[in-house]
Amino acid sequence: MTDSAPHKPRLYVETLPVGDIRLLVPLIDSRDPLLWIRMGQGMAGIGTALRLEFSGESRIVDACARWREVADAATVVNPLGSPGTGLIAFGAFTFAGDSSLPSVLIVPQLIIGKRDGQFWVTKVTVLQPGETVPGDHPSLPGGRQLGEEYRISLLPGASKPDTYRGAVEKAVAHILAGDLEKVVLARDLVGHLPEGADLRRVITDLALGYPDCWTFAVDGLIGSSPETLVRVDRGTVSARVLAGTISRGRDAEADHDQAVALATSAKDLDEHRFAVASVLTALSPHSRTLITSEIPFTLKLPNLWHLASDVEGALSDGSTSLDLIASLHPTAAVAGTPTPDALRLIGELEPFDRGRYAGPVGWVGADGDGEWAVALRCAQVAGDGDITAYAGAGIVAESQPDHEFLETRMKFRPIVEAFA
Repeated sequence: MTDSAPHKPRLYVETLPVGDIRLLVPLIDSRDPLLWIRMGQGMAGIGTALRLEFSGESRIVDACARWREVADAATVVNPLGSPGTGLIAFGAFTFAGDSSLPSVLIVPQLIIGKRDGQFWVTKVTVLQPGETVPGDHPSLPGGRQLGEEYRISLLPGASKPDTYRGAVEKAVAHILAGDLEKVVLARDLVGHLPEGADLRRVITDLALGYPDCWTFAVDGLIGSSPETLVRVDRGTVSARVLAGTISRGRDAEADHDQAVALATSAKDLDEHRFAVASVLTALSPHSRTLITSEIPFTLKLPNLWHLASDVEGALSDGSTSLDLIASLHPTAAVAGTPTPDALRLIGELEPFDRGRYAGPVGWVGADGDGEWAVALRCAQVAGDGDITAYAGAGIVAESQPDHEFLETRMKFRPIVEAFA
């Protein structure tokens, strides 16, 4: 059911505990997967009970209000009460309000979850006027074997290599002229799925290759993001800020040297400082107890090192996770500083619509708690099989075009290897 009318659909939601669920990916649809996992734990969705679409600059704020209406009208039977049980929606929001893609919240017909040794299945039924409780209870579906292997090459899209290097040069000129301090510029790669391709193969490669990341699939947006935009759980808020990147070394000694070089790089430390400041500024009206380390730590991923900082606090105003992503997005890590100036320059220098790249992706529960990542290391798969992948780099005064191009190539690696 796609909801575009002002009426309030009534949902009946029932969660039951089940036995051990070994793998979630084999349970989901091969061409329209819904998934949110990290370290093998999370939720998988099957079917669509309710689809909510939003657009424009107020898309996230509108989603906050609409989700409250849906949750208030729902009847939820949930004996577990732990994160991810009961009524939830998977969501993906566009980076910009003028994107041609819609932002979505999707309530699946069936949700299967596993977290901290607990396993459950949730069934969602849309009640028609006068209809009461459905007679059948949730049951665990069977998994399906993955489809045949396939390989796809992703090639430069609207932003060719020289186009991107030229954009970096122009951005640096703006920064040196004092127009802004930082801007994040992305480029794109494109490809096409073969007939009958099983997207669960790509998702499996991402989940196994990047277990510490959030592996997600929402409305054709597929990826593995290392950056937690925000997590809200029973009145606490947390986020992980990533900005500053370097490739892994070829051996242990070289890898250590790379980590040290990143941790002492003035350029990367400046880029990281802008990103942390933007998150603290956005969250401070909602929490009086925000804590973050003064010095970022180096986060090791299979293909690169990141500078990272964790932010934690207690919510003081009852905000939901949707309220907070409305305050946070876009952060300096994906837009720049000052944000309005960076967004204008992105619109001038990037020759494509980012769609949902660098936007919030994740899930929200009936109580507003949820987990949201920044949609990075990702690709959007269209209904006709067209694929567009994105990667970006933070540009500051010291940036060099070739270096930034190579950084985007490193960041493309997870999604390129998953398809290829």
